[in-house]
Amino acid sequence: MIGFFRHYLNKQLPNPVYPIHLADIMAKVEGWLELERHQLPLWLPVTIGTGIGLWQFAGTERLIPYVLIFLSLSVAGASLGLDRRLGRTLFIAGIAFSVGFGAIALKSERVAAPVLGKIWVGPLYGRIAKVEILGARDVVRLELDTKGQQQLPPKIRVNLKPAQYENRKFRVGSIVFLRARLMPPAGPSLPGGYDFARRAWFSQIGATGSAIGPVTIFKQSGNAIFLDDIRTALTGHIIGEMPQGTGEIGAALITGDQGNIDPSDAQAMRDSGMAHLLSISGLHVTAIIGFLFFLCSRVLSIFPAIALRFTVPLLSACFAAMGAVAYTMLAGAEVPTVRSCIAALLVLLAMALGRDALTLRLVAFGACVILLFWPESMAGPSFQLSFAAVATILFLHETRWMKQWAAPREESILFRAGRGLVALILTGIAIELILAPIALFHFHRTGMYSALANVIAIPLTTFIIMPAQALALMTDIAGLGSPFWWVAGQGVAAILVIARYVSTLPGAVTMLPAMPFWAYLAIVWGALIAGLIKSRVRYLGILPILAGFIAMVNAPRPDIVVTGDGQHLALAEPNGEVTLLRSRAGEFARDMLLEKVGTLAEPVAIEQWRGAQCSVDICIISILRDKRRWLILATRTPYPIPAMEMAAACKRVDIVISDRWLPSSCRPKWIKADRKMLEQTGGLAFFLSQQRLITVNDSNAHYPWVKAARAARTQADLPQ
Repeated sequence: MIGFFRHYLNKQLPNPVYPIHLADIMAKVEGWLELERHQLPLWLPVTIGTGIGLWQFAGTERLIPYVLIFLSLSVAGASLGLDRRLGRTLFIAGIAFSVGFGAIALKSERVAAPVLGKIWVGPLYGRIAKVEILGARDVVRLELDTKGQQQLPPKIRVNLKPAQYENRKFRVGSIVFLRARLMPPAGPSLPGGYDFARRAWFSQIGATGSAIGPVTIFKQSGNAIFLDDIRTALTGHIIGEMPQGTGEIGAALITGDQGNIDPSDAQAMRDSGMAHLLSISGLHVTAIIGFLFFLCSRVLSIFPAIALRFTVPLLSACFAAMGAVAYTMLAGAEVPTVRSCIAALLVLLAMALGRDALTLRLVAFGACVILLFWPESMAGPSFQLSFAAVATILFLHETRWMKQWAAPREESILFRAGRGLVALILTGIAIELILAPIALFHFHRTGMYSALANVIAIPLTTFIIMPAQALALMTDIAGLGSPFWWVAGQGVAAILVIARYVSTLPGAVTMLPAMPFWAYLAIVWGALIAGLIKSRVRYLGILPILAGFIAMVNAPRPDIVVTGDGQHLALAEPNGEVTLLRSRAGEFARDMLLEKVGTLAEPVAIEQWRGAQCSVDICIISILRDKRRWLILATRTPYPIPAMEMAAACKRVDIVISDRWLPSSCRPKWIKADRKMLEQTGGLAFFLSQQRLITVNDSNAHYPWVKAARAARTQADLPQ
């Protein structure tokens, strides 16, 4: 198609004439692009992702200006001439921007489904679409298809307690009857927080809640077997066969089910930088493919009729490819697994064709596939962490000095192992440096010793645990899998020992306040420039990386953060000390508030906080910032306060925060964040030194799930 456009436009458009200085500049750009011709395809997923990012930033409200910009790029490229590299680059870039923007816009429109407008309580029937067992929380989660009955969204999600799911076998396809309390999908509680409403939108979940009373299976699904049933049964089998305390992680390695892992173990894995082992990705798919390839090649080699007539490596590659696809489906086909499966299939194809298998172009192709079919995943940490890690490994091992270091040579096994160990440590450090800003942006915390921990954990997982699990599953047919399950359990136990030790070392975890968004973009684009460009221009990428890191480290800590319901409030000092308005806040709310202010400090009781005066119902807190004293009033209980007393108290303070509606007579000097305001703004973050207020809805009002929720609330408030 590009050839057709090139031929047609070059005939229709005369060669443009430029001033001499402009012609010189264009000649230099053309020459530079010629030097970078082998790197240009790597920018295709970047341009597609940029189009997706523009939709994320502004939505379809600015569709026409963006379309005009994309079209202008392509027209400019065509006018320059498609026989020139600059013209082709601009032409393709305009198309790629449009493809990315269109992919996410069309996906968002395609998955659009009704959402619940307000809290709903009542009986309902639903067909089970998915069963998720969260053993660590004693919860079974059901996704139900309601077919829109009782004016409910077509798909809802309900949590069951032990008394409601014990001695019952919930299977996909069964119809259940229950009474439930449902709520609209929750958006971020704090600015920059996790947006479950976004995930629910793309999963077409219109309401979430919990069952009330008994849950009855109205009609069983029959004898049909679904992948969810196989995954659930396999998870239970692995947990039951492996030694106690190891089966939960062992199951996560095979089925991707992390719901049974003890929260303290999961936190230790995150803090030690080994949480990637629990998310099925390249490591797991590679181990499965390697095992299947080795097994098939050895079995086929036994039979001369096959070995002499067919190409055994090609047959083994086909068998391993089918195993990779089956494993991906069994593990739930999450983004990292799909990306790894695509990459593995391409590697096997390249090996079969005798081509270089592991290249950045392979990663770029995988990224394009994910961005086209799952464009919403680009904004999530899973996509960013997985592709950044793989690209870092390939980039590092394509450098001249690393190739020289890893090149085979005549030496003893000890020296060869030592060089391999050094290469593994350097690779781990490089990955840690690249992934740290991504982890800090999304989670505000990152582990600092992951390179050292993974030196042991990755080989242990790849060469001992997963092969032992595969052998155990195969020999379980004859009832001989116990020894292999024991070996796998010892490997998992060793990983947990490493995780717990590393996570408790001084400085093992770093937490920072939320970095500015521009700083994150600067780091990402700087890394892309430095990694995807081969000429000296790549050194320009260091400047935005440095600027982003400086802004990240010096990001201001919010002085006050308030959740969207007004019930939870945290006050923080610049040195990281923090206090909570309600000392009995649940663990989830507590962790969320501490994450937002970016501190590992243990919260101080607000009654002991300097400058705080609290009664049972309210607290008045005095905060000094930049030689100015701020007074904050916050309510702690739902009990009414006399209007005259409340008005007098409001008049003396700068900020009032409450989870209730306050009378119009309450007029503080700056902000009255009561329920009425919070319903419009969502959660709040105050930066008193700058007298700046950031709200949840500052930057998300254009999202379709936010618009749908607002429309549903308006409709629900209308008289029926």
